[in-house]
Amino acid sequence: MRFVRFLYKKDQEFAAAWGLLHEDEIEFIEGNPFAEWKTTGETIKIYKVRYLAPTRPQKIICSGLNYANHAKEMDMKIPPDPVIFLKPPSSIQHPEGDIVMPPDCKELDFEAELAIIIKHRAKNISPEEAKDYILGYTCLNDVTARKYQTPGSQWTRSKGYDTFCPIGPIISCGINPNRLDIKTFLNEEEKQSSNTSEMIINAEKLVSIVSGYMTLNPGDIISTGTPSGVGKMVIGDVVEVVIEKIGTLRNYVTDEEI
Repeated sequence: MRFVRFLYKKDQEFAAAWGLLHEDEIEFIEGNPFAEWKTTGETIKIYKVRYLAPTRPQKIICSGLNYANHAKEMDMKIPPDPVIFLKPPSSIQHPEGDIVMPPDCKELDFEAELAIIIKHRAKNISPEEAKDYILGYTCLNDVTARKYQTPGSQWTRSKGYDTFCPIGPIISCGINPNRLDIKTFLNEEEKQSSNTSEMIINAEKLVSIVSGYMTLNPGDIISTGTPSGVGKMVIGDVVEVVIEKIGTLRNYVTDEEI
């Protein structure tokens, strides 16, 4: 099952809706995936819609250094406990949207990540219980202004600017999150290539750990970290995060949001 949130033209105005993706068309649903929902029988062709970020979270929880090869390239030791940090909900950007370069930056880093979308309120759950609290998975780009990510500093500024959390295009349900190919392409050139099987802490265990720190609410995002190969983006670049069984998240680096 693949959920999408999208914008379409209705009565000469644009409206947002939820739906189920079927090949080249979307079937509208009444309600939303985080509560009760049902199909309406109405469909719309994909070319008539614009995908939106597939969740509107209360919080975005990220896991740093969750791939050993990424820790090595960053010249950091693998931590004994997960490195957890937050990105603000205001950093969310839609598929095909602009990643806006801050005025005092000349380059940004891309970081391809598998994102977990929470379905139900969760607190102190076990890894074995985690699947029951997960709606599905999507692509996320943990955009970073590396110049502000200095040793010993908090990462909020470097990762929290508006548009620094592109996510989407769909929520893919019922897949194994721990065995998916994950790649980044910059201007159609492959930059990152790995598999989520290389994660130090797998998806279910990560949900369990985070639920011990804070209450998770429907729509919240837990991002699982990036593999090696992170690199620079400059104005004019096109970046794509591609994850097996989910799809392609494409965004454009600009100096102002259009």
